[in-house]
Amino acid sequence: MSNLVPITVAEGDGIGPEIMAATMKILEAAGARIAPEYVTIGEKKFLSGFNNGIGDETWESIARTQVFLKAPITTPQGGGYKSVNVTLRKSLGLFANVRPVKTYQPYVGSKHKEIDMVIVRENEEDLYSGVEYRQTRDTCHSVKLLSRSGSELIIRYAFEYARAHGRKKVTCLIKDNIMKISDGLFHKVFKLIAADYPEIEADSIIVDIGMALVADRPEEFDVLVTLNLYGDIVSDIASQIAGSVGLAGSFNMGQKCAMFEAVHGSAPDIAGQGIANPSGLLNSAILMLHHIGQSDIAAKVENAWLCALEDGAHTGDIAKDKSKALSTSEFADAVIERFGKEPQELTLVETSEKGFVMPTHDLRTISKRHKELVGVDVYLDWRGQDAEEIGGKVESSSTDAMKFSAMSSRGVKVYPGKCETELVSDLWRCRFRATGGCVKNSDVNALLGQIEKAGLEWVKVENLYTFDDEDGFTVLQGE
Repeated sequence: MSNLVPITVAEGDGIGPEIMAATMKILEAAGARIAPEYVTIGEKKFLSGFNNGIGDETWESIARTQVFLKAPITTPQGGGYKSVNVTLRKSLGLFANVRPVKTYQPYVGSKHKEIDMVIVRENEEDLYSGVEYRQTRDTCHSVKLLSRSGSELIIRYAFEYARAHGRKKVTCLIKDNIMKISDGLFHKVFKLIAADYPEIEADSIIVDIGMALVADRPEEFDVLVTLNLYGDIVSDIASQIAGSVGLAGSFNMGQKCAMFEAVHGSAPDIAGQGIANPSGLLNSAILMLHHIGQSDIAAKVENAWLCALEDGAHTGDIAKDKSKALSTSEFADAVIERFGKEPQELTLVETSEKGFVMPTHDLRTISKRHKELVGVDVYLDWRGQDAEEIGGKVESSSTDAMKFSAMSSRGVKVYPGKCETELVSDLWRCRFRATGGCVKNSDVNALLGQIEKAGLEWVKVENLYTFDDEDGFTVLQGE
């Protein structure tokens, strides 16, 4: 039939094939107007030589359908294997990970009764960019990459989602009391964009107390937007306190395509036993149906699923009486048997619910602030313990263009002046400031030459820039 929507489907690993079979059985019985294209990703592809677990046929299918329904994947142990999820999110430009979180009391146990929040997580940047280095014997570091354009994209998406779905509040989780440059940028962009949505309440919370509040008073949250790492953690916290991570669906949104997946793993320990709960993947498929304009089918399936929960048709993970637990396939049949019925206590899903927001224009902007190079941080690999000894050598490396300012170890100033910390690291940060206005890369090269002449090994260089006279770097502690 010409009105069928093509979608790419991956059965995944572990329990993936079982829960995908149950999900597709329900969708077919519900009359979903889809034309699945099945592809293989994950463990089989890894073991056949694809280090990212994805073959060309999968990329071609996704490019054609622009809709991807994916079961959980197993990444083989050992080095050399890239995460399938990270590869897909980055390669497809899936900038937003969105997880609706609800409670289903009293049918699924939870200490909270009225959770109904949506977590919008930035999906491409932050520490999950995977940029890490080990440059000395003792020290390694991860690079936290944030962009203004990426921050604007995810934050504006959260507000557009809230507006489209009648949500009243958007909360930003950040840690800019410590990470003043990176999280500070995200927070600034949040405040700027919030002003464009005066009808929506906007607030910000430091991430540590924010996560505590999500765990303690989740009913107070509506839409929550945050960075990649924080979003990963808070999503699982919220899903677990709502009843079970195994029930949660999610989607990953880009400007060209969308991927729908359960939030749980492949659970190889129970694979093949027919006991896995397909609800997480089914709820992801329901989100997919809304996205492709089939909210009528989505409502039909979700209402039947809610009726199954009310009637005690549960798999073993949430069943109160384990002796009455349904198998994966029996649960699928229980949902199908309830098509056309309406939940009596859980909230009825209306067929008129809107589909999920898909950006239709480029939301990215680029800062045009004036940029100047005003100094440099040079990192040295030195195994001594005498800050005075190395400090004197570094200070003597100053040039006419750049003068030594201070040296730190693990973020604490150790020279000049009295050292107040135990020197256990072999990575030393040495800051040099321009002696007169802006300097050039050639000045940095000259400085590095002087440091090398002093018999010191530099392993990393970070240029210090200002943007319209505002520092693009943090002040060195004690500087």
